Parts: sequence; C-alpha cells; structure tokens
Amino acid sequence: MAEPVWIVGVGMTRFGRHTDLSVPELTAQAVREALADAGLEQRLIEAAFFGNTTQGALEGQLMIGGQIALRGMGFERIPIFNVENACATGAAALHLAVNQVRAGAVDIALAVGVEKMNVPDRERAMAVFEGAYDVSDPAGLSATLTALGGEVDNSGAGKRSVFMDIYAAMARAHMNEFGTTQRQIAVVAAKNHRHAMHNDKAHHRTPLTVEDILAARPLSFPLTVPMCAPITDGAAAVVVCGQRGLQRLTGSGRGVRVLACAVGTGVERSLDASDQHIIRLLAGRAYEEAGVGPEDIDVAEVHDATAFSEIQLTELLGLCEPGGGGRAAETGVTTLGGRLPVNPSGGLESKGHPLGATGLGQVYELVQQLRGESGVRQVPGARVAIAENGGGFYAGEEAVSAITVLGGV
Repeated sequence: MAEPVWIVGVGMTRFGRHTDLSVPELTAQAVREALADAGLEQRLIEAAFFGNTTQGALEGQLMIGGQIALRGMGFERIPIFNVENACATGAAALHLAVNQVRAGAVDIALAVGVEKMNVPDRERAMAVFEGAYDVSDPAGLSATLTALGGEVDNSGAGKRSVFMDIYAAMARAHMNEFGTTQRQIAVVAAKNHRHAMHNDKAHHRTPLTVEDILAARPLSFPLTVPMCAPITDGAAAVVVCGQRGLQRLTGSGRGVRVLACAVGTGVERSLDASDQHIIRLLAGRAYEEAGVGPEDIDVAEVHDATAFSEIQLTELLGLCEPGGGGRAAETGVTTLGGRLPVNPSGGLESKGHPLGATGLGQVYELVQQLRGESGVRQVPGARVAIAENGGGFYAGEEAVSAITVLGGV
C-alpha cells in the first residue's frame, strides 16, 4: 500500500495585480503562510518543487527560477526542482511533492507556484499563450477549431489570447451537441463572481448579473470578458508530509489526506469521442486511486479559464450527466447552498489565474473547506473534495490535466 500523505499547511497571496512585488517576494508570502499554517520550521522542508510558466518569457529568468526565489528565503542544501506544465503547473508540482513523500525519499516536501504576469508590456504577457499549442502546426490548430466550432466572424471582437478562441470553439461544439446556451454560460460566470465577493484573496470581488455578463464586451462567441479569467499575479504553497513527518509538526491535527493525485495526457481519438477525453480517463484513474466515486464529492474546484469550461468539466468529472452541466448551474446545483458547490472560491474567472499558482490555489481553497475554515463560503459537512487543473491544447482537448482528490480530517 502506498505511503499515506497529508497536506498539513497551505498559504496563498491575494490574487490580482502586484506590480510592486517580485516573483521571490510573492513566493515568500505564500511559503511563509504555509509554514505557519503547518506549525513547521523552514529547516524541516527536505525538498521543494517550484512551479512557474512565464518568468522566462517575461523577465528572462531561465533555468533556476526556483533556486533564486527560494534561496532568498534561506532555503539551502535541499533539492529544488523547477516545474513547468502549462496551466497545470501548480498541480503538477504538488503531484511531484506527494510522490517524493510516498516514495519515502523525504518526510516533508513543499510545492509552490507563482506567477507575475502583469508587466508593462501587455502584448508580451498575452503572447505567452501562443506557445501552449503545437507551434509547428498553426494550420492544424485552425483546422481543429473550425472542425469543433465552425466558421465564426470574430472581426469585431477585442484583443484576446488564442485560448479564448480555443475555448469558444469548444463551447460552440458543446452547444451544437447538447443545446447548451450562452445564457447558461453566463449563469456560471455570475455564480462565480458572486462566490468571489466573499473571498478576500480573489482578483475580482464585484458581483455581476447574468445580464451584465451577456452585455459585456464580446471576445469570441459565445464568450464575453467576464466569462474569462483575467491576467493575474500571485502565489500559492502547500506543505505535504508522510507519517514520520507528522510527528515533527505542531499543527498536524488539521491535516487533510491526499486520496489521489493524478496527472496525465490524452490518447489518439476523434473529436467526437468524448468518452476518451483526457479528463474523463484521468478522472476514472483518480477515483479508483482515491476509493471514491463522483457521487461522494462534496465540493469541487475546476479549471474554469472560461465559464464554459466549468460546464464541460463538471460533466467530464462525472459530477453531472453529459450535456447536463449548463442545467446544473441554471438550477442552482453547483452554487453555494446547492447539492454540489463548484468553485466556491470564485474560480479562475473571478479568483484569478496566475498560471503556475492556479492548481495550488485550488488546493488552498479545498483544504480550507475540508477543515471547515471557509467562513460564509463554507460547504457544510464537506468531507471529500476534488480539483481539476488543466493546461495547453492538443488535438481538441487539454494537453495535460491534473486531478487531486482530498479527504477531510
């Protein structure tokens, strides 16, 4: 049987615009909060996994970003691994930390993700997304998007990353197959903006109505600006440990069990073979590892880089039936107070999406939920939680996905 692993400390900066803070400063804020949460001295961390996707492109800091960010805090001698796995970087860093502990290589490990994307040259920040698909085959990307969502005239739409066109094409395919509506997508966005009102670490905390969202500036149909994640800075950190590590902590009574931590890539499939979608396959693996099913999930954080993504992900994770994600949102199933709250943090479109920190920010929220520490956002009696953190685009789906299942104390 695999070594049991617990999350014993979590920390997170406010997500938003941090023009006055550097990557090392954001990192230090999150890590210090996680160490304090765990009741752990920094010297007891035996390995660190540092997630970041854009510092090389935006600042020119290559190869040793983690060593520089963490050395400034006083981390010495320990192995520090730099992790980059598209928008799933944060969850991938956690996956590596968990498996380091499970393997018995260390007793206590740190996963931290950080991003500083608000730089003076906004065009450079937007350009980083251009590298998250197969850049050797731009014609192939165009053909895939047309096959998914048909030809659309976006000549009147504003500036956007290529991923808004990707998500929009996926949304139109879903609308064509299941009858999902633009209004249902707006309902999801309104829900998440409402949830974020009560999250003091969220990027956007202003509530918006469905009508506000439908009337906002269009991007690529059916998406409007408030349906999409903003450009965000921030950091999040998680401390994990095994049985021996627990004995060295002062705050171990608040540990949350890692039931599953799975990362995967897709299989060769036709665009309409949704039963072979990367997330559906990975979810099956994660549920089997965790010993639970989708019916056992009490709360979820999913990678809603757009509000449509939440609809699709609730279906692919088995939290509702295929084609039922829009109706689940519309009938209140996925809102706080509903049967299965999704993105109580506000999700990526409201809490924010600092790429390398996003997956760990999801875990930060779920750990608090399972401890009963989420205040007015608390899901009553939450015992089992799931996070999905995906990134990149390949052959009609995410290039990588990471799914984490957590169990309460």
